[in-house]
Amino acid sequence: MNLFYIPTITADSKQITLSEEESKHACRVLRLKNGDIITLLDGVGGTYLAEIEDAHPKHCSVSVLKYEFEEKKTKSVHIAIAPTKNMDRIEWFLEKTTELGIDEITFLLCKNSERKQIKEDRLEKILVSAMKQSKRTHLPKMNLLISFKDFVNQHPNGALAHCYENAKTTLNDVFKSNNYPILIGPEGDFSLEEIELAKKAGYDFVTLGKNRLRTETAGLYACMQCLLID
Repeated sequence: MNLFYIPTITADSKQITLSEEESKHACRVLRLKNGDIITLLDGVGGTYLAEIEDAHPKHCSVSVLKYEFEEKKTKSVHIAIAPTKNMDRIEWFLEKTTELGIDEITFLLCKNSERKQIKEDRLEKILVSAMKQSKRTHLPKMNLLISFKDFVNQHPNGALAHCYENAKTTLNDVFKSNNYPILIGPEGDFSLEEIELAKKAGYDFVTLGKNRLRTETAGLYACMQCLLID
């Protein structure tokens, strides 16, 4: 199945032109021709069966044959994570959590963060690629880099995983299906000031097991735990 991401398509669309990037992929990489059938995704639940009418490598036009919609699941998993110094690791996190079914990702700027800038365009492409590869119909929402303090002020409920010896519970005991982000810190962990700020805001402190995990591994582990909770 050849999948293409077209965020501008709607349920009423009859004909549409693929972006230059998707046109190139369809006509030059996959060598698709007029009359070939492809599937379009809008990233918000819509799947469109379409037929290629003009296989142009820069502006491939298609006609929509069929539209189907998949409702978003009621449980929402939101991981707020500090980007790693090596972006390959955070890109791996994005790819794998998208395949698993994450709904929202926020990048945190913490006191101990080693990376203070990210390339949103590149990360968005990784999300789109993972969505298509895993045949998901909903593209995860990716939020821009935000300070830890501002995030906690905007999200007064959630869970925070850290490596200090404070009393902790498990995600199984506290996870809520909506408006409950899970915070994962940088390689140097959250600062004591950040821990205190989260505590005053009412955050739950959670453990992710006995082993000390890398940032991206902790994020993936937390995502999987939340998805498995009934």
